[in-house]
Amino acid sequence: MRLNWLRRFLPLENGIASHDTFGRVFRLLDPKRFELAFRSWISHVVGAAQEHIAIDGKCVRGSHNGEKRAIHLVSAYANRLGVMLCQQKVDDKSNEIDAIPGLLPTLALKGCLVSIDAMSCQREIARAIRERGGHYLLAVKGNQEKLFNALSGFFGATERGRIERLMPECYVRTIEKDHGRIEERRYWLTQDVLKRVDTNAWPDCHQIGMVEAICHTGKGEPSMQRRYFITSAQCDVKDFARAVRDHWRIENSLHWSLDVTFLEDACRVRKDHAAHNYATLRRFALNLIKLDISLPKTSVRSRVKRAEWDEVPRVNQDENSASIRMRMRTQRRR
Repeated sequence: MRLNWLRRFLPLENGIASHDTFGRVFRLLDPKRFELAFRSWISHVVGAAQEHIAIDGKCVRGSHNGEKRAIHLVSAYANRLGVMLCQQKVDDKSNEIDAIPGLLPTLALKGCLVSIDAMSCQREIARAIRERGGHYLLAVKGNQEKLFNALSGFFGATERGRIERLMPECYVRTIEKDHGRIEERRYWLTQDVLKRVDTNAWPDCHQIGMVEAICHTGKGEPSMQRRYFITSAQCDVKDFARAVRDHWRIENSLHWSLDVTFLEDACRVRKDHAAHNYATLRRFALNLIKLDISLPKTSVRSRVKRAEWDEVPRVNQDENSASIRMRMRTQRRR
């Protein structure tokens, strides 16, 4: 139905390519070159993202084939712009810890805050972020046992009420009501790190923080969870609270859309390089959808449907990247 429109980009002398042709192309296409094309395109559209970048991994569950494991991709997501900047495939016998150092050199990190979950709380990753001019915000759990015990001991040794009185300027509290539950979050951030964190091992670690989340469901006793963080950023507690919450946008906006709108986990494309290339293609499409801000309150699924109907491109590829960022931020404030 869109043959004439598609011929503006490809000759298609024999009409629309068949299912098997699409399969062969994406099986044989070099995924590294395709990923470079993606990075070149997104850097042209949005420029350098001087903001909060969240890094997290996602498994493409339907890509397993016999003894071959499903591919795992680590993505860098620009939270305020709402687009994915780049991704890195995790080697079959490796994990995210080894993949992230290969991802960081492709990002312009100067002036950015990079948040990563506890699995990738590693000295080498923190050092690589600082070497590229960025600041890190790392979650701390039991995989860094000495650091975790130091932070939990500091925040746990004092009763909750006394912490607020001792550090009132380092404390903020939020309450949210949604999905039939009330979530109360308490945030603490302090520069008292010298006796608790080895700043030689964790370069430029300026502050430590804790988040205490209390969930009231109305059924039984409320649940409580504490999480600990280290950061090289010299921010206040409100910025810390916002960054901790915004980190999960990579799950809510990127991974959720890929699974629910594009049905990524259900896709059984798996031969040769096809799974990796199709994953990159989905991220191309999702970024295009996110860059369309003509109807900012419209869901991703509805924007996909509109794109099927409308032959007029909503994103001007030649538009200056700074003006695109300004329009997106203005629209989000509204």
